[in-house]
Amino acid sequence: STRHCPWKMNQLPPKSAAASPVSESTNSRVEALDNLSMDSFWLEVENIKQSAEAEQEECSLADVKTQEEGEAEAEWLQDAGLSELLGDPASDNDNLVLLSTLTRTQAAAVQRRLDTYSRSRRRRNKHPVRHVRDIFGSEDTAAEKEESSPDPLWNNLRTSNTQRKTQDYSCTVRNPGKEEVFNMDVAYSEQAAVLLKGSFLSESRKLKDGNALTRFKIPKGRLGVTRIGDLSAQDMKKIPTLALIELTALCDILGFELKRNKAAKLKTTEKRLFGVPLNTLLENDQKLLPNTKVPLLLQALLSCLEKRGLETEGILRVSGSQTRIKSLEQKLERDFYSGLFCWDEVHQNDVSGLLKRFIRELPAPLLTAEYLPAFAAVQNIPDLKQRLQALNLLILILPESNRNTLKALLEFLSKVVARENNNKMNLWNVSTVMAPNLFMHKGLPNKIPEGKEKQLAEGAADVVRMMIHYQDLLWTVSSFLVAQVRKLNESNSKRYQFCDKRIKNLLRKIHADKDKVEKNQGEPSKIVKVHASLLLKDSLEVHLNNATRVADVLKQFQKNLCQNGWNIVNTVNLLKCNNSMECTNLLLYEVGGNIGEHCLDPDTYLLDLYHINPHAEWIIKQNPSYPRMF
Repeated sequence: STRHCPWKMNQLPPKSAAASPVSESTNSRVEALDNLSMDSFWLEVENIKQSAEAEQEECSLADVKTQEEGEAEAEWLQDAGLSELLGDPASDNDNLVLLSTLTRTQAAAVQRRLDTYSRSRRRRNKHPVRHVRDIFGSEDTAAEKEESSPDPLWNNLRTSNTQRKTQDYSCTVRNPGKEEVFNMDVAYSEQAAVLLKGSFLSESRKLKDGNALTRFKIPKGRLGVTRIGDLSAQDMKKIPTLALIELTALCDILGFELKRNKAAKLKTTEKRLFGVPLNTLLENDQKLLPNTKVPLLLQALLSCLEKRGLETEGILRVSGSQTRIKSLEQKLERDFYSGLFCWDEVHQNDVSGLLKRFIRELPAPLLTAEYLPAFAAVQNIPDLKQRLQALNLLILILPESNRNTLKALLEFLSKVVARENNNKMNLWNVSTVMAPNLFMHKGLPNKIPEGKEKQLAEGAADVVRMMIHYQDLLWTVSSFLVAQVRKLNESNSKRYQFCDKRIKNLLRKIHADKDKVEKNQGEPSKIVKVHASLLLKDSLEVHLNNATRVADVLKQFQKNLCQNGWNIVNTVNLLKCNNSMECTNLLLYEVGGNIGEHCLDPDTYLLDLYHINPHAEWIIKQNPSYPRMF
């Protein structure tokens, strides 16, 4: 059904006294600056309103249907790779291997949704294809299971969550600027379960100065740190499923409901650039430049702003001419791919307007229609570390095209903040300007409860602020997720054939060995071969001990390359910069075994890695010419 855009800002009530930029009761300079900075948010909302009103005829969408009881749980189980539990005959039995990798809190999250789904099926007098007790091995009905669950962990979590809904969190304000450890070795939900009865550290929301934000450090374990882009595409496809289950488990423990939207279907557009789905844009761009990961138009907009706009005062905040921006959009649609469009004479404020317009005009939000409510709800988590944990998982859930595009945008915004002394745009200013463009979308209704305008506006800006400031942390794949991917690959390679008897009681039994610390009984040293077939015909024999790291192997490889005169396959690829081999930028990859392909952290201890994946090959490659997405 076609109608006026539901994102028209007349649905947003006028700023109330509570949302006034400068309150007469302001007693501190910090609070005054905070309130003043929200002016950027409301000004941006007004600009979006004017732009949308001028083009009402271009905006149409289908109604967003409310899900029936149990429908959300069924959709969640399908997205989590567990559709077989719903009795889907077309699903792959091997998907049930996923159950064997779950932590106790993750298993509890799965059990909760199976309970809800089963009850809803019976209420509608539909025979469930597979009863929940067939999965969890209970002789009781689902209703009885709700009252007396055999899993004491689930009982404790359910009781604690009920209490948390009616009580305030006990929060201690963090020490601004202090460095804290961000543990990625243990599942976030398991960490939250340990802290369930303790107090949570809260970062003051009035600290808008980026320098005052808490600093987090990811401790490097023996296996190093894995960034997004270090894993093969095959292994990365497993990460969103695992991240969704972990995010749900974390929200269950914190007592927050993970809400997901159904994507609204918009009419297709005849345009080639603005209003075109990301995947379509990338498909067209890859015909010109293979392996393109970020739309070429966005790259051009960001490049133009980086060259001539970073020093411009009020960049992003100061609006360009709507008439000129519309005209530029039409010229880009006509001339961009032909290379005839000239950026030199375009005003920087108009370019920043085009950038924000490109983001807003995407048929689906950059943060996806499905998970936009979850991103917005992150602000409700009182503990900063847990907010970042939730954001980390949400970013891992995003489709690759959305994630890469978001990262390119955030990297640019970081550069804007870095020029704060010249452009007068600090972290909070940039966040308040960009929040409306990321969180308000024409494909979704934006009804804001009366009296909640200021709270939701600041919350959205705070989420954008965290994504800009902590992007290196957020683009990291947690060690516990990488370990789960390894277990999935190991189990799939064995081609387990699950049956009801094997599934029965699985979620309650699979963790007996997980509470024990795994100790490698391998030999204290090992001699392995490292290959570099694309560069050299010879292999490198490496003697591994407990102190051997990836960086040591690469140094040994470079040393032997210089001293022993190895037979070089491709001399051009090994040209030296200033006669120094350090400029070759070599990387060591773990290939095969229980992993597809894994670019290793220079601080990875190889003997530990060998014990975890003894059947892998180690291959030295050059760093790809395309910048790695971190």
